[in-house]
Amino acid sequence: MNEVRLLAAEAVEAHVRTFFTAHTVEAVDCDLGPQRREVMPDLRILVVGPGPRSDSWAYVTAGCWASVEQHGHGLEFIMTAPVHDRRFIELMAMIAYYHCGGHRLDLQHSMPIGEPWVPGSTCEHLLVSLPYLHGPDLEHCPVPGGHARILWTLPVTTAEIEFRRQHGHEALEQLFDEAEIVPTDPFRASVV
Repeated sequence: MNEVRLLAAEAVEAHVRTFFTAHTVEAVDCDLGPQRREVMPDLRILVVGPGPRSDSWAYVTAGCWASVEQHGHGLEFIMTAPVHDRRFIELMAMIAYYHCGGHRLDLQHSMPIGEPWVPGSTCEHLLVSLPYLHGPDLEHCPVPGGHARILWTLPVTTAEIEFRRQHGHEALEQLFDEAEIVPTDPFRASVV
């Protein structure tokens, strides 16, 4: 195991634990299979319970930066959800593999999930955005030899993705603000 990669994943985990002081934080190793594990050898998903900073659950990758950083800069991802469920751990592993396996997600990108976020939800895509629920103190994470940026993966509908393609990311985020969406509600109505 590359020591720099391991130190970086540990730095991300320490950053998340510090940010979410007084929350429970569990580091979960995912059974990725040998090919995926080869791409992300140090990946863990940090599962953060509700607490003083948020009444939702948070799922954070630790190990993406270590797999694909460029010039000391790279990304990790966070998702917020209403409950603790293995489904969200698996989604975070899927996001990590999509990113590290060659698609290179970034701010304002999206990715298809291929199925509803949760059964019955109309959200079938994830939109990469700033971590508005947690702010820049979580977003900016120093790691040995650089920094990781932790970006939010927000579940969105196909109609919202189409709107974003036509009108831009900022226009979609404005609609989210105007509608006052609850981002952890898997059954929220589409804003378009």
